[in-house]
Amino acid sequence: MPLEPAPDLTLPGDAALRAAVHAWQDGLARERRMAANTVEAYGRDLRQFLVHLDARHGMPTIPALVALKPRDVRGFMAARRADGVGGRSLMRALAGVRSFARHLEREGHASVAALGAVRSPKVERRLPRPLPVPAARAITTVDLRAGEDRAPWILARDAAVLALLYGAGLRISEALGLTRRDAPVPGIDAVTVRGKGDKERMVPILPVVAQAVADYLAACPHDLSPEGPLFVGTRGGPLSPRIIQYAVASLRGALGLPASATPHALRHSFATHLLARQGELRAIQELLGHASLSTTQLYTQIDAARLMSAFDAAHPRAARRAST
Repeated sequence: MPLEPAPDLTLPGDAALRAAVHAWQDGLARERRMAANTVEAYGRDLRQFLVHLDARHGMPTIPALVALKPRDVRGFMAARRADGVGGRSLMRALAGVRSFARHLEREGHASVAALGAVRSPKVERRLPRPLPVPAARAITTVDLRAGEDRAPWILARDAAVLALLYGAGLRISEALGLTRRDAPVPGIDAVTVRGKGDKERMVPILPVVAQAVADYLAACPHDLSPEGPLFVGTRGGPLSPRIIQYAVASLRGALGLPASATPHALRHSFATHLLARQGELRAIQELLGHASLSTTQLYTQIDAARLMSAFDAAHPRAARRAST
């Protein structure tokens, strides 16, 4: 039986606290199935909190955390603000520390009441930036990259992935997580994807998207295993998301799009363009796999902003007001 990795001895705190931190991070990855990057970010935020406490109150321990006062937590947040950390990063840092505190409480320790007495910093939610419809359509074809020195099957592969992002609203991880067995080809009108929190959802597949996947499969030189990845790299291994990011960066230059035109922007475009054509918000929430409707409602703000922009540009009174 493999041995558990030893707790991080460079982490401020006594042995019991370090062991608790290790168990918490292991639980985030195994039980809650958080992405490795998220677990790492939470761990980094907790470390910064413990470093702060160590410098001001001495070695952190579990009883010392339980005995914290709200002013101690506010002091940490003020110090991070002074270092130039923004509200969004502070909110995530507090979420990470609170997650660890909940772990301690589940393990039989007392509640870290100070964390509940401090409000999370308010941050303005960033509006996603959708692509114009012609640009989104162009990105999902092979035409723009026809002159590149790339194998035709690779261009077809990238176009198929991007078609799934824009035509089905998938996250890039969801598209690259599809197996060959589940390939949405012509004749298949829906596909099951595994999203955040390992939750599954059924997503409709447009004929044009299915055809893009079929074109890729017809050109792919690799013998794809039914249980293996649908989209593979040049050597037949799993395709890295970075390859698709590079492809979009190349297309971005060809279309004169801003840096905000990323693979994820295609998913935003999917939702925004549906809403603009009278798509029902609850249905869009289901298609995107959002746990909360408030996340999907961001797209209503985009649509309202676009309408107001068109109004200000076209209405005679608006133009007159702008000129005065």
